[in-house]
Amino acid sequence: MSGNEEDISQNNQSLKRSLLNIATIVAVATLVSKIFGLLRQVAIAAAFGNGTAYGAYNFAYVIPGFLLILLGGINGPFHSAIISVLSKRDRREFADIIDSITTIVTGILLLVSIALVIFAEPLMHLVAPGLFVPEADLIAKGITPEVIQNLKITKDIAIQQFQIMAPMAVLAGLVGIGFGALNAADAYWLPSVSPIFSSLTVLIGIGGLFWTLGNGILSPENAVLGGAVLAWSTLAGAVLQWLVQLPVQMKAGMGGFKLKFDWQRPEVKEVMRIMIPATFSSGMLQINVWTDLFFASFIPNAAAAVSAMGYAGLLVQTPLGILSNVILVPLFPVLSKLTSPENWDELKQRIRQGLMLTALTMLPISAVMVALSLPISQVVYERYAFDAEASRLTAVVLMAYAVGMFVYLGRDVLVRVFYALGDGETPFKISIVNIFFNGLFDYLLVQRFGAAGIVLATVAVNVISMLAMVYFLDRRLNRLPLKSWGLTLLGLILASAIAGVASWGIYELISQSFDSLATLAKFGAKVGGLAIASAVGLIIFGAIALQMRIPELTILTNQIKRRFNL
Repeated sequence: MSGNEEDISQNNQSLKRSLLNIATIVAVATLVSKIFGLLRQVAIAAAFGNGTAYGAYNFAYVIPGFLLILLGGINGPFHSAIISVLSKRDRREFADIIDSITTIVTGILLLVSIALVIFAEPLMHLVAPGLFVPEADLIAKGITPEVIQNLKITKDIAIQQFQIMAPMAVLAGLVGIGFGALNAADAYWLPSVSPIFSSLTVLIGIGGLFWTLGNGILSPENAVLGGAVLAWSTLAGAVLQWLVQLPVQMKAGMGGFKLKFDWQRPEVKEVMRIMIPATFSSGMLQINVWTDLFFASFIPNAAAAVSAMGYAGLLVQTPLGILSNVILVPLFPVLSKLTSPENWDELKQRIRQGLMLTALTMLPISAVMVALSLPISQVVYERYAFDAEASRLTAVVLMAYAVGMFVYLGRDVLVRVFYALGDGETPFKISIVNIFFNGLFDYLLVQRFGAAGIVLATVAVNVISMLAMVYFLDRRLNRLPLKSWGLTLLGLILASAIAGVASWGIYELISQSFDSLATLAKFGAKVGGLAIASAVGLIIFGAIALQMRIPELTILTNQIKRRFNL
């Protein structure tokens, strides 16, 4: 081997180790963050169950949460646009670029926050029109007085919560810019772990309610107070999330909260050029969330339906969030460096790696969640206000969510490829078309399947998005090896189905002895049964995948062995 080839080989090995280190940091930080997020959701379930306070919160959080996820999330458009531009610039220029972007974004989002407070009621009417149906119309449909009263309380609480959380619009932009700046400075731990602070504030708020009200927290007359505490603690979490990252960002020389009006700077224009269509593109996905809740508001027990969607969604988003960051955070900078035509062969390999890693992680988890949805819901949530009926409803919705885990993350992998190519318009156009499909599927499926039908509509839309993106990338990159990719994915889907059936059978066999156990022992037995059944399913999937000799599985296995010196 020549000296030049040896240097290239060493650089490639260094790059692989660097990406592995980044992925490890992101995985550990995100795992810790998701654990706290799950604890927060367990506390909410115990305190409010499927009642009006949390049901209203799901409606009220649509727009503030949409902005926080859209603008402030890791892998969101702000984060991706800043990384894409700064990765090609001298680090000494970073502070001025980021300060200029922060000034523009803060000014716009401050106006947005004020508008949200002023127009809270009409906006909530737009989000959840089913809560505003006249009482006479509900009576004519045979809705009971108790359900009508719950709808009225849900509406009033949702409007109050919405006004409280409106300032999250500004905080979302600041957090998203900070995430991008810190990642550009090779700081990955804090952005991945910072959502912990949001979970902590909610846990403290609910703890304060329990301390003050005791079991009275469950009474209907305290629903308004409980709803307000949920909203204020959520806002406090967003504030804390920004305040924690700000000094680190400033210390790294990555700007901060300094007004700067250098808006004509080429780098600022480039960030905005990528950010604006990417924001609208990602926003289309969140508009689909609004569409889902729009139809959910017409379900007679709307609070229970959207609560179940929230609880089930968190169970799915926990592994999705962890693996999304592990796969996307280190992959995106690599994709950005392979956009020239002479590098397209390697770019195609990286796209395959992203999709196959997604399939290898998401498909078996999806199968296990579908097979064990009811005991998972019971073990995680069923206590205090969260009863057996709430578990059953959450389990049905969880099955629908779990079916779509692969396409959800696979679509995100492909979106990042378009962003790396400097193309935010194609995902945006696909998202616009899918708004129509989402509304159509919601309308058709909610009548037959209720809350689960709304989730299945979202899964169908994600499938359409993924197929469309593959089609356009195939044309743009002079053909992708879709046949070989498709056969591998089909094999993994079959393997996951076998694994799911095995998990279900094992748990059913084990659970036959649970009824005779005391409450605490029964809970422990369910946890043990879930662990055994899940392990059997994952082992079966892994054994089948190994026989398929998938290169990405070999790479992943070797990296794990090297990491732990096995």
